[in-house]
Amino acid sequence: MRDTRLLRLRTLPLLGLLAALLLPLGLILAPGATAAPAAADPVRVMPLGDSITGSPGCWRALLWNRLVDAGHTDIDFVGTLPAQGCGVAHDGDNEGHGGELVTNVADQNLLPARLSATRPDIVVMHFGTNDVWSGLAPDRILAAYTKLVGQMRESNPDMRVLVAQIIPMNPSTCAACAQRVVDFNARIPAWAAATGTGRSPVTVVDQWTGFDTATDTYDGVHPNDAGNVKIAARWFPALDAILDAGVPNDPEDPDDPDDPTEPGDATCTASFRAVSTWQGGYQAEVTVRNTSAAPLTGWTVTVVPADGARVNQLWNGTLGTTADGTATVTNASWNGTLAPDASTAFGFIATTPATSAAPTATVDCAATS
Repeated sequence: MRDTRLLRLRTLPLLGLLAALLLPLGLILAPGATAAPAAADPVRVMPLGDSITGSPGCWRALLWNRLVDAGHTDIDFVGTLPAQGCGVAHDGDNEGHGGELVTNVADQNLLPARLSATRPDIVVMHFGTNDVWSGLAPDRILAAYTKLVGQMRESNPDMRVLVAQIIPMNPSTCAACAQRVVDFNARIPAWAAATGTGRSPVTVVDQWTGFDTATDTYDGVHPNDAGNVKIAARWFPALDAILDAGVPNDPEDPDDPDDPTEPGDATCTASFRAVSTWQGGYQAEVTVRNTSAAPLTGWTVTVVPADGARVNQLWNGTLGTTADGTATVTNASWNGTLAPDASTAFGFIATTPATSAAPTATVDCAATS
């Protein structure tokens, strides 16, 4: 019987020699074989909020595992904070800072550094509970929302944002909180409709309906195990749909149809800042920034002043107003063209009722050419 072991030993050196001769010519011994494609980067999801999100925020663990069970293995929960307990295996990175007010995050510009460190593709935001508890007006909270969304888009022009109508609140120390949550949540859908864009949609997720502070929280504010199950169940369909649809590729990929370097894809954001106030009025400045890699050749900013304020003087732009007080500002002839990451600003003076709170306004920018 022929010794096949010897045949294999004699054949291997010959195959090695052939490979050495053929490789410099770009040939391979198995022409049907192809190199495995590089693995795609995971989709980065940032859970953003206060203690309901982060301390320990066990709904995140439930949501993570439900997504994985649904086949979404290419996801990465991101945040500058680590997992904070729960005893369930999951990706615990998050941006849920206990006690934080969304208005403080906006006023102190805390979000950009967190975005830079984590580079999310999707933000899942349940934020504002502490603001409502503190009695802040819905207009002021929504102005903070607008600023944060603008900063998200500066980080990633294709950002997908899921925003919660926050869970009910009924702490023993705040009899008015329950109705304040109702009043605030009622404003969120219209805000989202005005803030979302085709490129960076804002999706509202109703976390309020069907949530009972008596059975789903342990203190009238923070979810217990039953509450965590409900919160995760509400987030899942919206996040699952985004992941199924897919998020844009790496913006540096020239084959990406949503590549911001392509002509016609210019985008912009607007941010509001009160400069000075007096009885019956204030002066404000709005900064317009080109958030894309394409030149911006024209912009329009919508300004919705809070508390019945009316814009009546403006510089560095052209003003149009409507009966409800909404102001539309288009660029002047000399400040409409902005290079990538460049910015310009316009200023205005608004009159206010005597009883108005601190100046705030919802601002949104759109590229016009």
